[in-house]
Amino acid sequence: MNERVPTWIWVDALMRRASLAGAFGYVAAKGDKERGDVILKIARLDGRAALFVRSPLSMDSPSFDWLPNAGEWAEEREIDELIQRRRSYDPDLWVVEIEDREGRHFLTETVNGE
Repeated sequence: MNERVPTWIWVDALMRRASLAGAFGYVAAKGDKERGDVILKIARLDGRAALFVRSPLSMDSPSFDWLPNAGEWAEEREIDELIQRRRSYDPDLWVVEIEDREGRHFLTETVNGE
């Protein structure tokens, strides 16, 4: 049986990782503490942003595989509208934002004893 890391622990670890790299991250909306899904918004601070969501292929996996939504940078207001629509029907959803001029998301890197 696969056990999933509680969402709040995973979000906290992501925030710490972003902070260590000099990026600013915050939780814009909290969802279910244990099992809530997460949407990650990366803001480059130039009016553009990207939205990352969990891959449907990883739903039964204990790992966090991520795919960018549409794979492109978009106007930040468009990303915010997508988030609001999703949040309107999924109150358990977490919304995490990372502000980083380089556009780093910190989802797929290996952490080496930092």
